[in-house]
Amino acid sequence: MVDIRPSTPADAARVVEIWNRAVDATHDFLTPQDRAAIGAEVEGFLPAAPLVLAVDADDRPLGFMLVDGSHMEALFIDPDSRGQGVGRALVAYALASQPELTTDVNEQNAQAVGFYERMGFAATGRSDLDGQGRPYPLIHLRRRGG
Repeated sequence: MVDIRPSTPADAARVVEIWNRAVDATHDFLTPQDRAAIGAEVEGFLPAAPLVLAVDADDRPLGFMLVDGSHMEALFIDPDSRGQGVGRALVAYALASQPELTTDVNEQNAQAVGFYERMGFAATGRSDLDGQGRPYPLIHLRRRGG
């Protein structure tokens, strides 16, 4: 069982670690140069972002989510905690207040695409470039039946 709570400044190093571990486990399509550039951007932004964390019984973050309005900007789960309901718990938390939740997912990240499909999201469109203009296509998703 996981608990959900807002992030605090004390969580900064752990959320960056989760992001790095999750990306290394699921984003093998990134070029080394893009991986490094995105990592630098994330390390500058993520620690101060208003994240929602899934934490274990010892209050150790297992995953995090960033929601802006009704759009989930980020969902990253530590690879050691995948398949244990952490992502599902975070998405359920977001859906409780935003039933029309949308998100974008890298088309090349088949694991994430499958997760969102299992969570009831459906494709509403596609972009050839990611949000920073890099050549990583995005699938735009919306929760079905929200």
